[in-house]
Amino acid sequence: MVGRGGLTGIVNIMKRTGAEDLGDFYPIRPDCLADTPKPRFKPRAGKTLSERRWNVAFSEDGHLDIEKVLRRIQRGGVHPAIKGQCRREQYIRWKAECQHMVPVIGSGKLITTPIITDDGQTVIDSSINSTFSDKRSIQWMRALHQIGLDVVRTDRALAFYDSEKNQAKLWDILAIYAWVDNDISYVQGMNDICSPMVILLENEADAFWCFERAMRRLRENFRCSASSMGVQTQLSTLSQVIKTVDPKLHQHLEALDGGEYLFAFRMLMVLFRREFTFADSLYLWELMWAMEYNPNIFSLYEKPIAESDKSAESVLNNKLLKQCGKFERNKVKTGCTDQRSALAVFLVASVLEAKNKRILKEAKGLDDVVQILSDITGNIDARKVCKDALKIHKKYLSKAKK
Repeated sequence: MVGRGGLTGIVNIMKRTGAEDLGDFYPIRPDCLADTPKPRFKPRAGKTLSERRWNVAFSEDGHLDIEKVLRRIQRGGVHPAIKGQCRREQYIRWKAECQHMVPVIGSGKLITTPIITDDGQTVIDSSINSTFSDKRSIQWMRALHQIGLDVVRTDRALAFYDSEKNQAKLWDILAIYAWVDNDISYVQGMNDICSPMVILLENEADAFWCFERAMRRLRENFRCSASSMGVQTQLSTLSQVIKTVDPKLHQHLEALDGGEYLFAFRMLMVLFRREFTFADSLYLWELMWAMEYNPNIFSLYEKPIAESDKSAESVLNNKLLKQCGKFERNKVKTGCTDQRSALAVFLVASVLEAKNKRILKEAKGLDDVVQILSDITGNIDARKVCKDALKIHKKYLSKAKK
């Protein structure tokens, strides 16, 4: 996050130089420049949500004109100069509670080796001085080194993570979230979801709460067991979508023993963080969440975690319908109430459709499908993918009714 002074400075520099280089906001390490794809997202005058448009979207009494803001975001995303303008006391209390058990938290350092055994005994030279017997504490402490191992691999091309202090900030937030949400705890991939919040928001508590709110939407993606995985329902929906809109492609994938669509697991779990550059993945998220916006359903994410899994019956009048994002508006108009039909499913479908010819011609096994899909990294336009996803969604709803 940039403070008001920092934000003004950035905006003034851009006014003087005309710079729109995203590298100014998300600098890449010099040794990674050659191997890192350039972002395809470009702020566009009159379409991208700018600082001026953001400020004028608020009324004198502080109310946000969400309809106006959503229109802008859906057309051109959010300018990076204003990202991060955002309950800190509760986070501070949780952090102190965790710090009491593991003093490394909040120290600017992180843990990458186990600190506790399966039966709660501390490892020699570990950073804790007590023995714990309760299941929750043991489970949490056993996760801390895995969080650390994932943190040091997160967005390594970005200069931001050259600093151990910044790595530790990401580790602190993930560690505290794992303590608070002891049902899900920590699962690999959460680091990819949390990293943008840490980079965009200077205040650690603000970054935590943005991540916590994002996880209210995404936490079921990370609920895995020996017999099931969190995105299994979405993968089943994806299979049904492709079977409906492109039977030939679906039959080919089934013949390759890919009918469960496990090759799309990562895309859905971490919302395309690995398929797009950092800046483009943020642009994609902005488009997605603006298109999925529903003023009624959105209130679900303000409820406590234990209650946020419940579905909501939402009644929208014409005024509220206009506030919905494009994707959600299509669902409401067609009477679709299936909460499994998230936009992310149709984004994956649009990627598969874009690679339809190559998959049908070249894929002789699932490894070939994975290879073809891996080629999209850094070579795919977020706006086009969203547009195509909306078309596939419309086509699917039309065919599914018949």
